[in-house]
Amino acid sequence: MNKKTLFVAALMIGVATFLGKAQAALNLSLDDCIRLALNENPTVKIDSMELVRVDYSKREALGQLLPEVSFAGQYSRTLMKQTMYMDTGQGVAAIKMGRDNTYSASLSATIPIYVPQLWKSLKLSDTQILQNLETARASKLSLVNQVKNAYYALLLATDSKKVLMANYETSKMNADIFAKKYEIGVASEYDMLRANVAVTNLEPSIIDADNSINKLKLQLKLLMAMDASLDFNPTESLDKFKTEMYGRAMSVDTSLVNNTSLKQLDLQTDMLRQSLDVQKASWLPTVAATANLAYSSMSNGNPLDNFQWMGSSSVGVSVSIPLYQGGRRYYKQKQAEIAVREMKWQRENLTRSLNIQVQNELDNITKSMKQVEANTSGVKQAEKAHDIMQQTFKIGSGTFIQLRDTEDALMAARLSYYQSIYNYLVAESNLELVLGNAPIYKYTSK
Repeated sequence: MNKKTLFVAALMIGVATFLGKAQAALNLSLDDCIRLALNENPTVKIDSMELVRVDYSKREALGQLLPEVSFAGQYSRTLMKQTMYMDTGQGVAAIKMGRDNTYSASLSATIPIYVPQLWKSLKLSDTQILQNLETARASKLSLVNQVKNAYYALLLATDSKKVLMANYETSKMNADIFAKKYEIGVASEYDMLRANVAVTNLEPSIIDADNSINKLKLQLKLLMAMDASLDFNPTESLDKFKTEMYGRAMSVDTSLVNNTSLKQLDLQTDMLRQSLDVQKASWLPTVAATANLAYSSMSNGNPLDNFQWMGSSSVGVSVSIPLYQGGRRYYKQKQAEIAVREMKWQRENLTRSLNIQVQNELDNITKSMKQVEANTSGVKQAEKAHDIMQQTFKIGSGTFIQLRDTEDALMAARLSYYQSIYNYLVAESNLELVLGNAPIYKYTSK
């Protein structure tokens, strides 16, 4: 077992330990979530089983190239013998023909010598295996994309809740201060009510943030095939991904060579060409060698006595030449030829569509990076404005409304900052899905 397998095994043992007692939550990074999903998700397991099934199908086809041997045995008891009448000149004589017991046993073998249609079908089976491999890879790429987007959304919801909670605590502290000031008569009732309303207005947003976090955790648990009763917390933050995103953006390879849709289309085209070859091969003759060994015995009376076995054997060659089938083969071949030509236009259209998707995601990445830079500057300015207003408010030169405005502006700036990082990460993940270059091998156990 390698380190990755040991890690997954240890992680799943930890998960099982928590099934009966959910006091502590698991701490999972993005890589942990992807690794669990790729190793435990039922869709991935079904794809693996499908690969085994197709391999068995190929072996079944290979079996048709091997000799086919069969044994047959038969026993029959004559109840009423056939009677033959003969004219003897002196009258008619009745003669009973046959014996009471008849035994037969035969061993036959057929060996294919020239079967062009079968040989072409075997090539088709090889391509089908490749098609299933690519389908399995496509499922894994899609799963990685879903896990990443759900994880990023969870980080956005978590960081947004932190921003809301920070604003909530500040508002709550302000409300307590104004309540005390109002009691001693140094603040108006309006200021006290305004401070309380600011607290109340934030509570629904915090509840929504909690609901979003719970829903996103459930979505990730489903993708990771994790029990819903278990809890986990992300170990990363959007700020951590921000420090890495600039380097990744500069090294993006936009080649479609690994795009799974194009690869699957190319494999489908190969399968259609091979199907056309199979149709063409149906016009050719087939040749097989045959061998037969047979024994028979007949006796009267007790079926277990008086055996008289007689043997015979033969070898030969059989040739089957297809001559006419009502034009079915001809029209099947024409259909296959048209299907192959159609795939050329489908590929051209798909390539054009994928290039547009790539450009769209690149534009989203560029826009998001600019938004991150602008929002980073906006947060710094909002923090500075809030600090200035706090000092102004403490010395009595500013109003509570002005202070409240700077707090709301700071909260909005931080939320926009995290939203822009999230937008970048989702665009990057979607681009990775289109390009098909997610490093799946990093996460799958071997």
